[in-house]
Amino acid sequence: MARISDCIRSRFRRFAVTLPVIFAVLGPGIITGNVDNDAGGITTYSVIGARFGYSMLWMLVLITFTLGMIQEMCARMGVVTGKGLADLIRERFGVRVTLVVMVLLVFTNLANTMGEFAGVAGASSIFGLSKFITIPAVASAVWLLVVKGSYRSVEKVLLVFCVVYLTYVISAFMAHPDWSLVARATVVPSFQMNPEFISLFIATIGTTIAPWMQFYQQSSVAEKAIDLENYRYEALDTYIGSFLTNFVSFFIVVACASTLFGAGVRVNTAAEAAGALAPLAGKYASVLFAVGLLNASIMAAGVLPLSTAYSVSEAFGWESGVGKSFHEAPHFYSLYTALIVLGAGIVLLIPESRLVSLMLFSQAANGILLPLILVLMLKLVNDRSLMGNYVNSRGKNIAVWAQAIVMIALAVTLTIQTVLQMVHQ
Repeated sequence: MARISDCIRSRFRRFAVTLPVIFAVLGPGIITGNVDNDAGGITTYSVIGARFGYSMLWMLVLITFTLGMIQEMCARMGVVTGKGLADLIRERFGVRVTLVVMVLLVFTNLANTMGEFAGVAGASSIFGLSKFITIPAVASAVWLLVVKGSYRSVEKVLLVFCVVYLTYVISAFMAHPDWSLVARATVVPSFQMNPEFISLFIATIGTTIAPWMQFYQQSSVAEKAIDLENYRYEALDTYIGSFLTNFVSFFIVVACASTLFGAGVRVNTAAEAAGALAPLAGKYASVLFAVGLLNASIMAAGVLPLSTAYSVSEAFGWESGVGKSFHEAPHFYSLYTALIVLGAGIVLLIPESRLVSLMLFSQAANGILLPLILVLMLKLVNDRSLMGNYVNSRGKNIAVWAQAIVMIALAVTLTIQTVLQMVHQ
């Protein structure tokens, strides 16, 4: 009995010592995963639920594993090398490849940042607030947070924002779905040879695994300077973030499928979905959905420009990092500021209907950039001179390359569809 008691006390002491380390490491993966559910993502999941019910839930489960494996490679490279992804691409593949990747990334993330401010405008309208008040307020707040805050303070604020995503889970329960149908759709794959279904199917993959995520998480891990001995906790952080991404998106689909789909209500944006929920699921479900959209848009409006500033600064060898002052990292903060000003300013100046072409361009750019990033990542993570014993295992390489090939094919298909749609507009 004494031995058992000593064993329990010993394990408790180890746990007490380890717990602060775990909490110190957690952050990059969880934040990256939650920001992935931005205004564009929420719109995609809302439209899926409204137009096709529960039929794509099974795909969200599968894509969780793909996302986890891809983001884990970024986290591992960040811990082992202490460098961001853009930095490694420049060192291993040269200036030309880096320049192509950065140009695509900047234009894509600018379009996405505009989408986030459009999400702020849409959510604000539900609360009767003018975008001319909310957008400047949000832009100023996220700028001040990053420019004036430390890495730790920014990370803590973003982690608090992550909690607000639970509003979507509550909204789904308030919609009173048929859980037996939900469970069946989660485990039984279904597919429709319908152009709209196929387009949304591909768009879901594109919005769940976006190029900015790989750059942001690896840069965050590198700036946090996580030791190799604590890597397993960063891997845990990454897998938790990947799970939370699709946990939230799962309930967004359920909320819209159980109300809008059954009533035959078609929506084109997340803001329309939030407004349409009121007569079907109740005012509070609608408000919670809108709060979630506003929270997601604010969070992503800060993180997407930050991700871009990290990547471009690393690519060109400029000083970067939230822990540095404006004087120490002028290019980093200037680019961050420019993206926020442009993103917010353009949404204020032009009507929402004009943003459609820009969003289509963003999707097309993502479709071109994502396959390229995946191939470069796989080459980097398997470079033994760079990663030592932390290269991918053979099994993981087979799994990730297989997924990459499928995603490349889907991305190319989405790009062709998007370009054709833009031509016919």
